[in-house]
Amino acid sequence: MIRHCVFIRYQPGTSDDLKRGIYEGLAGLQDHHPGFLGIDYGDNVSPECMDKGHSEGFIITFSDAAALNAYLVDDEHLAIGARLVAAAEGGKDGILVFDMEVAV
Repeated sequence: MIRHCVFIRYQPGTSDDLKRGIYEGLAGLQDHHPGFLGIDYGDNVSPECMDKGHSEGFIITFSDAAALNAYLVDDEHLAIGARLVAAAEGGKDGILVFDMEVAV
């Protein structure tokens, strides 16, 4: 199983509607990818102050690396990703991606 973790530093003033549209768009991709098992998203609520400005994020669980790789080249994913990059502070510099393989 792969957990695709994405953490975002949004530009100041980014609307909640834009953020919600990004997350809902990603969630909609689950219907097109059998190995896309689920998505969770939300605000950072950690009291540790180690977030480096990443205020929100999402985690998508994939059945395996093949499912993640199919998702990564999906045209709709790429379009949503472009919207996310445009909304992030500093573009790609405002996004942290971490893919973690977990034992089941």
